[in-house]
Amino acid sequence: MEVNKIDNWNEFVTVAQELDGWAFRGQLDAKWELFSSLSRHLNNFGPHKDFWHEREERAIRIFRRKAHNYISDLRILDDDLRCLAMMQHHGAPTRLLDFTKSPYVAAFFALENARDDAAVFALNTPRLWRACPKDSPELTHEVIDPRNKGNFEKFFSSNKHEHVWIGEPKEMDRRLLAQSGTFVMPGIIDKPIEDILMQYSSSENLLLKIILPARKIRNEAMRSLYRMNITNATLFPDLDGLAKSISFELEIIWKGLLEDPPTQ
Repeated sequence: MEVNKIDNWNEFVTVAQELDGWAFRGQLDAKWELFSSLSRHLNNFGPHKDFWHEREERAIRIFRRKAHNYISDLRILDDDLRCLAMMQHHGAPTRLLDFTKSPYVAAFFALENARDDAAVFALNTPRLWRACPKDSPELTHEVIDPRNKGNFEKFFSSNKHEHVWIGEPKEMDRRLLAQSGTFVMPGIIDKPIEDILMQYSSSENLLLKIILPARKIRNEAMRSLYRMNITNATLFPDLDGLAKSISFELEIIWKGLLEDPPTQ
């Protein structure tokens, strides 16, 4: 994995413009690896790794048995990827990692609450679609597609295959649309994405880590993103998103007034 530490916001914009068609994920702490919420939860609270497969299956089974009380379109629960996306949307630990096709949305999530070095990971999506693991060249992007019936159980929940798939459900919800979102799904959950990609045969770099020094660039970056209309209110198109967006309104609208009070 290539690592690039930038010095200013304009440098990030320049780097981002060169990564046409890539997918991006912002993380608050540059030291964090690319683990899913399910991986982090099981690492912290789960039993031995030999039981992770059964634990994940049980969690999905429980959600499917009970979620029908809250949704009107029950087809979602029969579609593996849509079901996982809904679980992820509402806070359940899943093996999905949220990515976005916008480097600026990723930068927002990285810097929103950052005080030290944050990071944006850039995944070479065009190349990954054509790449496959060195030891399993038959496991192409099309072959393992979890949108096809039975593939999630065969290539993912079995937790045996070191590969990565990227894509979206056949039907996308409002939040995924608002964030230009996409998902990365690993075939195993006990290794970070960067380690899995090391098993791939590729003449091109598949992953780039862009380190963002928040103390240097956060103020300019967040104001620039605000002018792009990238805020919690637009990324989460509901009342919760609007409420979350107010925190930055305190910075960008009122901070100057507090520092320079009007004369009497």
